[in-house]
Amino acid sequence: MQSEILSFLNYLRVEKGLTPNTIQAYRRDIEKFSAFIGERKLKLTEVTRGEVVDFLASLYHRKLDSRSVARHLVTVRHFYRFGLTEGFIEEDPAANVESPKFRQGLPDFLSVEEVDRLLRQPDSSTPTGMRDRAMIELMYSTGLRVSELCGLRLSDLQTDAGCLRCIGKGNKERLIPVGRQALGMVKKYLREARPELLKGASPFLFLNRQGRKMHRISFWKVLGEYGRKAGLRKSLTPHMLRHSFATHLLDRGADLRSVQMMLGHADISTTQIYTHVVEERLKQVYKAHHPRA
Repeated sequence: MQSEILSFLNYLRVEKGLTPNTIQAYRRDIEKFSAFIGERKLKLTEVTRGEVVDFLASLYHRKLDSRSVARHLVTVRHFYRFGLTEGFIEEDPAANVESPKFRQGLPDFLSVEEVDRLLRQPDSSTPTGMRDRAMIELMYSTGLRVSELCGLRLSDLQTDAGCLRCIGKGNKERLIPVGRQALGMVKKYLREARPELLKGASPFLFLNRQGRKMHRISFWKVLGEYGRKAGLRKSLTPHMLRHSFATHLLDRGADLRSVQMMLGHADISTTQIYTHVVEERLKQVYKAHHPRA
């Protein structure tokens, strides 16, 4: 299967324009499937619907949740559709396999007060602290994904226009407005902190101590530590800041389509989950304060 997998991954990269992180996720999923049918000593053309179902069952035995199992099924489906198009299989055994059912949970987000508390944690008197403050401000101000934030280049920031250019999923470009506070903090970082971190030359906006591009895993760890220092009720992740950005905008009257464009969602149904968050908050306020609730 290896040559077919490489062709599939190349198709995702060249024709579908998926990001390296997304392609890596597809690679991990399809290699698990390849190992599974390899254990059964089956050729790709010999796989039946029953084997696909057994593969999903094996994932449950490994304690994966329904959402993760559903994602693996999507990968296998895409792989077989590609196989049909390329002609190395004649039937798609995954076509009629039902996707696992799972409840769509509401995303975790921070309150405005918690965001303020978080932003007070970095020590802005140090280059790394100033960088961290600028990254947190920018992520909360724009709703960027962590990979988008770490991948920003100096040329992406348009300070005069008060916005930035972002290349998101599927190599799609979007322009996002940046708030005054976040823009001011980024400018301060560029003046005072980035020259201290720079070792030679780099096109990237946010740098680590070695003068290289800030890695998303590193920022994930840094953000989690600041969350603990701020005494937040839940483990803080970059996506929680993105959720907070969207929820706070809608809470204050932003329209769904605008939020969709800023988040870079291809389908507005993905953005609609945040309207449920706002509705749930309104219910809680009503129950807490109405005399006849």
